[in-house]
Amino acid sequence: MSQTAATPRAGAAPDLTGQNRNLALALFAFTVTFWAWNIIGPLGVRYTEQMGLSSSQKALLVATPVLVGSVGRILAGALTDRFGGRIMFPILTLASIPFVLLVAVAGNAGSFTLMLVFGFFLGIAGTTFAVGIPFVNAWFQADRRGFATGVFGAGMGGTALSAFFTPRFVTWFGYTATHVILAVALAATAAICWTWMRNSPLWRPNTDPVVPKLAAALRLPITWQMSFLYAVCFGGFVAFSTYLPTYLKDVYAFDLTAAGTRTAGFAIAAVVARPIGGILSDRIGPRAVLGISLAGTTALAVVLALRPPLELPAGLSFVSIAFFLGLGTGGVFAWVAKAAPVERVGSVTGLVGAAGGLGGYFPPLVLGATYDKVLPQYGLGLALLACVAGTALVFSQLGIRTPDRRSRTA
Repeated sequence: MSQTAATPRAGAAPDLTGQNRNLALALFAFTVTFWAWNIIGPLGVRYTEQMGLSSSQKALLVATPVLVGSVGRILAGALTDRFGGRIMFPILTLASIPFVLLVAVAGNAGSFTLMLVFGFFLGIAGTTFAVGIPFVNAWFQADRRGFATGVFGAGMGGTALSAFFTPRFVTWFGYTATHVILAVALAATAAICWTWMRNSPLWRPNTDPVVPKLAAALRLPITWQMSFLYAVCFGGFVAFSTYLPTYLKDVYAFDLTAAGTRTAGFAIAAVVARPIGGILSDRIGPRAVLGISLAGTTALAVVLALRPPLELPAGLSFVSIAFFLGLGTGGVFAWVAKAAPVERVGSVTGLVGAAGGLGGYFPPLVLGATYDKVLPQYGLGLALLACVAGTALVFSQLGIRTPDRRSRTA
């Protein structure tokens, strides 16, 4: 996915007309595919009751799509280096459609095994993140890349749309029809991207072999540093947004629709914060943004572990931790855009994005496994989150020597 820069004529400014249209299209495509990626989580309570799942089984069910959506970003990033976002967005969007429909088949059959299998491949929808970051990065000059990647990243608001609308669509139109509607939306999105999306004039295909290219990205310290930080920030967001409906039912006895509404509020807070994190990174540097993000996340994880009462204390705590996690996700990729070599941005993005997705895969499993262990309900899992976020806070401020505000021309 590296959007390799062409060399403009000396003294000539690159013609980036259309950058905002392409940013908007990438944001739209990412939002729709993220909805598809998260279609199982909002119905987790339904599946638990329908299939009689244990706490560990329901955690595995909602976490499984995250796996391919994470690891698959590595390959998606490398392929975008070669083919560009204008081709990769439609391909991945179309490839998600069969598995959205097959999830409905598994749900109607009441088969936990089929849900895991089809949910695994549903993760394809989550790989579009690794396409969009380098795609929009190539459309903007260095001093606006934090803004661009932050705005694009707000497409994780597809999680909010899924949490709010998926349970309601099931009520209004039926379970199977809900999946068909989303499949149609994905097909329309692919058509829109193919028709109107264009690669930046500064992008050139990188035809280097994939394995050496990824190996080169793995040798960069920035790849490992940002992977850890993104695993905490984005992983925390994904874990909460996929598992929160189940959490709210278990801890606060909300029904499916009420839990979905509150999960949507959580996701919206993170979505709003992500571009703010990118914009602030352009001004005060990503390191400072990550410091704010991780300090807030650490403190609020402790608060949530104590199970604040409804409605205002608990609601404010969840919205606040979502906001801090969103700031961090914007800060991490602003740091990548500023510090990674231009020709490696795509490969680094794929690897860091994969780490973030994997960071969202394991926490639901930990929450399920530690339920009512040592501390009441999910207290132990949240205490562990506080420890991890605190460690990341120290590392972001003291453990990274890579400059975070280095100027770089497009």
